[in-house]
Amino acid sequence: MSNYRRVRSSGGTYFFTVVTFLRRPLFADEFARLCLREAISEVRIGSPFTIDGFCLLPDHIHTIWTLPESDTNYSQCWAAIKGHFSRKYRRSTEKYTRAVGSRSERGEVTIWQRRFWEHLIRDEDDFKQHLDYIHYNPVKHGHVKSVMGWPWSSFHRYVRHGVYALDWGGSNQAKGGLGATGE
Repeated sequence: MSNYRRVRSSGGTYFFTVVTFLRRPLFADEFARLCLREAISEVRIGSPFTIDGFCLLPDHIHTIWTLPESDTNYSQCWAAIKGHFSRKYRRSTEKYTRAVGSRSERGEVTIWQRRFWEHLIRDEDDFKQHLDYIHYNPVKHGHVKSVMGWPWSSFHRYVRHGVYALDWGGSNQAKGGLGATGE
């Protein structure tokens, strides 16, 4: 087993990519989206991180969180979100829940990839680049022709606050050249 090291910064802002097992399009299903919303809400009660950016695609999540000043344990939050989601989703459906291989030996189900990608946001420019990446991702993957067409994103909130123009991120706009962001 690898000795994977994560960067921990108390009160830090992080970009995350979390992917479904074998990139199955789990979140194309409305019930799965509702289970995820509930799981995040439940975890935020005990660990009140701020969601600065969010985009839910059929097979993965991109998000930016800012942790409270005294908190560094985003791994525990992700474990709790994945666990809460998996229990609720598994009780209601058999889709994507059969354990295989080493996951069967550990009692795991096949809903999530085991790990997630994290990146500590360094400054405002880094934050903006990752926020643009998150919001442009549905266009990059061919789900929509423009960012405003994707409903499961914080883009619409940023438009309401005047950060983005409604027509930002059309199919003619080149975005998302961040390199190693977990995809």
